Amino acid sequence: MSLPIVAIVGFPNVGKSTLVNRLAGGREAVTHSESGVTRDRKRVRCDWNGLAFELLDTGGIDLEDESELARDIQRQARLGIAEADVVMMVVDARAGVRAGDVELAKTLRGSEVPVIVVANKVDRPEDEHLTAELNQLGLGEPLPVSASHGLGTGDLLDRAVELLGEHAQPSEDSDAVRVAVIGRPNAGKSSLVNAFLGSERVIVSDRAGTTRDSIDTEVEVDGRRVILVDTAGLRRRSKVAGTVDYYAQLRSEHAVERADVALVVCDAGDGITAEDLRVAEMAMKAGCATLLALNKWDETRTDVDDARARVTQKLRLRPAVITCSAIRGRNVANLLPKALALADRAAERIPTPELNRFVTDVAAKTPPPSRRGRRLRMYYAAQIGERPPRIAIQVNDRKLINREWAYHLENRLRETYALEGVPLVIDFVPHSGTRRGRQ
Repeated sequence: MSLPIVAIVGFPNVGKSTLVNRLAGGREAVTHSESGVTRDRKRVRCDWNGLAFELLDTGGIDLEDESELARDIQRQARLGIAEADVVMMVVDARAGVRAGDVELAKTLRGSEVPVIVVANKVDRPEDEHLTAELNQLGLGEPLPVSASHGLGTGDLLDRAVELLGEHAQPSEDSDAVRVAVIGRPNAGKSSLVNAFLGSERVIVSDRAGTTRDSIDTEVEVDGRRVILVDTAGLRRRSKVAGTVDYYAQLRSEHAVERADVALVVCDAGDGITAEDLRVAEMAMKAGCATLLALNKWDETRTDVDDARARVTQKLRLRPAVITCSAIRGRNVANLLPKALALADRAAERIPTPELNRFVTDVAAKTPPPSRRGRRLRMYYAAQIGERPPRIAIQVNDRKLINREWAYHLENRLRETYALEGVPLVIDFVPHSGTRRGRQ
């Protein structure tokens, strides 16, 4: 069953994302002194007193801003309100009631969803008198809270759980597969996520850098739970240092570290660039199974075999490559099942007897290297980890191993056990009591 939703709405820069981070006990949402950082609807799981629900962070609602991006943000916020079981309207208590707060309160009074007025930025108990002005919003007694310091957040969570009533669910471990959709700015990541969902879940714009946060959305694929994570476009950190995009970059990198599969979206019109390869390599080093999606394929004549050869030449990971078009729907239905298959292979274990037979066969067909009359001997092999798979092989002398033969062994492993797109670690361990080595 899906978790109930508590939507957090309000005027720009009143501390909504800071409140989300405080309530969820982490740093899930991007926060910055710049106004309008949050743009899409972002879901964050929250557990309180053994009950679980989702916090829905939304962009700031400024009804007087008529720009196209502002209208998109307002639409996303309204959709968040429509799907919520409880709404938290966040107001800056120090700034008092503003015209935008009055307009939003009027909208909320017309809905049937319970509303909690959160008087944020009450950083000291003696400042609680600032909440009195907020009673004029007509949405009940405001709760004084300091998202920055944590004052009043326990009472706020108690109130939210009370209003959720029977909708709140017992906390339990999630068995969902996390798929992070990553890539360069404007490669079509958000369009692809919307194509997966069949609705405009995240804002899509020709303007690069529209997505600034990692947006989690749960879907079901072939009866299995999948969490899609739409991320901000990845650039080199030096290019975004000192800006709000730097923190969005960190969120994207963190999303990859927590994911089971990284879906690297490339703009097929540009071909597979050095930046695309850098992003794929980052996912590989994070231990993610990796699938390259050549998006906008309907706009290019590039040969897919040439693209796959370029990836294979540059990356030992040999990620799976698939063409698609988020706009036209080409191959979109095949991407998530392919990602699930990669996640399953990354979690599989190779039985020890079978693995030892495999290593013996490889050594028989292509003998290991020798140096000064000494030949590499492999005594025992076992898989010691998964996600990603990690193989330990006991050898007589690690110094006898050369890179070419180690890569040969790795390639045979990938071919035999269908590990293309799955990171693979091979440790060559000295047979004696000396320190362990690593390829």
